[in-house]
Amino acid sequence: MTNKNKRVTIQFIKGIDETTQPEIRLSRDRNKKTGQAIYKFRNPTSISEENYKNIEKMYLIDKEGELSTRKVNIYILDKNLKEIVSIYSWKTDIDFNRFMRFARRYAEFISLGSFES
Repeated sequence: MTNKNKRVTIQFIKGIDETTQPEIRLSRDRNKKTGQAIYKFRNPTSISEENYKNIEKMYLIDKEGELSTRKVNIYILDKNLKEIVSIYSWKTDIDFNRFMRFARRYAEFISLGSFES
């Protein structure tokens, strides 16, 4: 775990915060233990034609540390970055609860207010 401060952010390249607010969709399997969050960023600000090839993960960073996923898809049209879709998955209740703590902090940090799961 790293970066244990009060900042809550999403990064695709370490040290560069993504400021575009994503569309986020959650789904859980019928067993209620496994699931995923699909993040869709339209016209992301932290990615450019010069650095998009350096993207290996999406990092979800908060005071508890860092969650990450390698499931990152970049969509480019005519040399213009249009969209990034990334999927964060969990397999246990512990993983889901940790993700939800991040999600609450992120929502509050970007002024979406609090929400219940």
